[in-house]
Amino acid sequence: MQVNRLFEIIYLLLNKKRVTAKELAERFEVSTRTIYRDIDTISLAGIPIYTEKGKGGGISLLPDFVLNKSLLSDEEQNEILLALQGLSHIQSAENGQVLQKLSAIFNKTAANWLEVDFSDWSFANGDIFNNFKTAILERRVCEFDYYSTYGEKTHRKVEPVQLWFKAKAWYLKAFCLRRQDMRLFKLTRVRNLTVHDEVFHERDLLGIPPSPDPPRPQKQDVFLRLKIAPEMAYHVYGEYEWDVEEVCDDGSFIVSTKWLEDNWMYGVILSFGEYMEVLEPSHIREIIKEKGKKIWGKYL
Repeated sequence: MQVNRLFEIIYLLLNKKRVTAKELAERFEVSTRTIYRDIDTISLAGIPIYTEKGKGGGISLLPDFVLNKSLLSDEEQNEILLALQGLSHIQSAENGQVLQKLSAIFNKTAANWLEVDFSDWSFANGDIFNNFKTAILERRVCEFDYYSTYGEKTHRKVEPVQLWFKAKAWYLKAFCLRRQDMRLFKLTRVRNLTVHDEVFHERDLLGIPPSPDPPRPQKQDVFLRLKIAPEMAYHVYGEYEWDVEEVCDDGSFIVSTKWLEDNWMYGVILSFGEYMEVLEPSHIREIIKEKGKKIWGKYL
């Protein structure tokens, strides 16, 4: 693509000082006329590029033109790298990298046509995220309290390795000094985080999959049929994965899904309040009814 070619021409000239249009045309497998058009484009963008005809001539940059990376602090360079890593799975990632570099060279701002924001609406985890990011970059040991999916509270001391976004949530990959193994921690379950001054030696751990915590008694999947009121249509078509079996005359939905029977499942059903009814199985109906009675009893 042209933008890649323009950028590479500039870097070739920075390294080689002088090159002919024929050499560039052969390198990029284009015509010399295309190369001269590229030179005009670079010149119009403000880069001091010029050509000399005759023996010993060619295409050059003015001798005093330099691309000085010291214009960016270490922190700014890290922020750019982190931002580009966040977009690395988008098809146009290569173009994004080139445009970022060209913007610095051309002293122009690239069009802000795309924004990727992984934060939730509550912004509750912003400090935790940033503190872990700092700890990873500076290789600093962290301590925190952690609440597992089983409701257990443990105290962990870890060497943080990587922040990982998966299934709509942020996780920390870290070497747990208590378990002496790689572990995965969901950021929303982290409390009382402390980033120590203690620096750890870098380990080559990214290729090691995090080990699960000790297993708990096996829980079973349950097949659910649910009736959801029309007011909750945005949940039907957006937030959860379930099959829509029927849209009723009153606008309500009959849906089915298979979930693990645990407190998370009960919580999701109860979170719909009056707008959801469990149709099947009967034992889940009874459980939700009993939980509803306990909730009602707290408000007597």
